[in-house]
Amino acid sequence: MLQRLRTDDLLKWKNQVHRKPLLLDGARQVGKTYLLTQLFGKKEFQQVHRLDFRLNPTLADLFAETLDPNTIIENIEIRLDVSINLEQDLIFFDEVGECQKAVDSLKYFAEDFSFAFVCATGSNIGLLDSFPVGSVHHLQLNPFCFEEFLMAKQNSKLLDSFRERRDSKTVFEQLWRTLLDYYFVGGMPEAVSHWFDVRSRLVERINNVKQVHRELVMGYRQDFGKYAGELNALHIDSVFSSVPRQLSASRDDSVKRFKFKGIVEQKQRYRDFRGPIDWLEKARLVLKCFPIEGRPTVPIQSQIRVNIFKLYFFDIGLLGHMLDIPYYSQATQSYRYKGFIAENFVQMELSSRSNYPTYSWRKARAEIEFIHQCRDGTVVPIEVKSGSRTRARSLRSYIERYDPPLAVILAEKQGNKESQRLQVWPLYEAQFLSDM
Repeated sequence: MLQRLRTDDLLKWKNQVHRKPLLLDGARQVGKTYLLTQLFGKKEFQQVHRLDFRLNPTLADLFAETLDPNTIIENIEIRLDVSINLEQDLIFFDEVGECQKAVDSLKYFAEDFSFAFVCATGSNIGLLDSFPVGSVHHLQLNPFCFEEFLMAKQNSKLLDSFRERRDSKTVFEQLWRTLLDYYFVGGMPEAVSHWFDVRSRLVERINNVKQVHRELVMGYRQDFGKYAGELNALHIDSVFSSVPRQLSASRDDSVKRFKFKGIVEQKQRYRDFRGPIDWLEKARLVLKCFPIEGRPTVPIQSQIRVNIFKLYFFDIGLLGHMLDIPYYSQATQSYRYKGFIAENFVQMELSSRSNYPTYSWRKARAEIEFIHQCRDGTVVPIEVKSGSRTRARSLRSYIERYDPPLAVILAEKQGNKESQRLQVWPLYEAQFLSDM
C-alpha cells in the first residue's frame, strides 16, 4: 500500500476539538480519494460515507432544497441507506467541484457542525465561480515527491539514510540511481505502483508506466474541453503542449522565461494567453517561477512582474513522456539538454513543501535557477546542475554582488562545503531547502 506524507496532516486535522471541513485540493489522479479513503478513512473512522459527484451527478439533488447540514445529513442517510455517527464517521464529498451547492454547504458545516468530520476533494476547485473562503481547512496534494517515491521503494535503510542526510558513496550511488528512476516514472500514484510491482520484469514495468502516462495526458486533454469550452480548450492544449517544448529548449542552461510567441498563430502577448495559463495553474497542471532582477528583498513577491515567469510541469514523469525521453536515456543521462529535467525536479520538490510560487534571479547574462526565502527572512541563491560539475559563474556573480550568508549548489555530487558559505548538496536533497 503506497503511503503519503499528507497522512500526518490529516491526523492533525482529525485531532482538533473543533474543525473546519477539510478540502484536499490537487490535480486529477494524484491520489486524493485513495489517501482519504484507504490510508486515512478506513484506519481512523468507523465508516466512510463517500459521495462521488463526478461518478454520480444526481447526488447534487441532496443539496437542492437547502444547505442546512442537518437536512443534508438526513438526505445522505436516506439516499445511501446508512446511519451516520457524526462522532465516529467520516463524511466525504469526492470531486466536490462538480456540485457548486455542495461546495457552498461547507460554510454551514464549518459554522454549525465543527464537531463533525467532513472532508472534500477537488481537482477543479480553482476554476469554481465561488468558494467559501475561510470556511475550510485547505491542503494541497501533489504527485509523489522524491521522499514518497523512496517510501514506495520499501528500502527502509535507504529511506532512513536519505532522511538523516547520510553522506557515503554507497548511499549517494543508491539514491542517485533512484532519482534517475524517479525522473522517468514521476509521481503519479498509478505509475509509481506499476514501477514497484516486483512481479513484473523491468521491460514490463517500463511499458506499464508509459501506458499510464499516455492515458493521463489524454485524460487531461479531455478535461480541457469539458471545463473550458471548445475554443479555450484549443488554446489551453496549445499552452500545455508548449511547456515541455520550451523547457527542453533550455540547452542545459537555466530555463528561460515562458515565451508567448509561436504558441498560437497571430497571438504573441501575455494578455492573449493569460486565461489558458491561469486555467492550467488553477488545475494544478503547471507551476510558476518568477524571475526577479536586482537585490532580492523580503517579501520577494513584491518584486515580481506578473507577465514574466517560467512555467514548469507539475509531474516530471509526464514531462519526460511528452518529450518522448526513453527510460534508458533517463537512467544513463545520455540525452542532450537535460538541465531542464533537474530544474523541474527542484521546482516540484519546493512546491510539494508549500514553497509556491518559486522565484529565480537574473541580471544581464547571469541567472540563478532559484532563490529561496528562509524562515528568518534571509534569501539563499540555489544553483542547479544536472551533472557533477559545480562551476557556477552566475552564482559567484550573485555572491560578489549581494554577499548572501549562504549559497547552495544542487548537483550530481556528494555533499561538501566549498567554503563556509558555499555548500554543495546532492540534487536529490532539494526538499531540505524548505527546512532552512
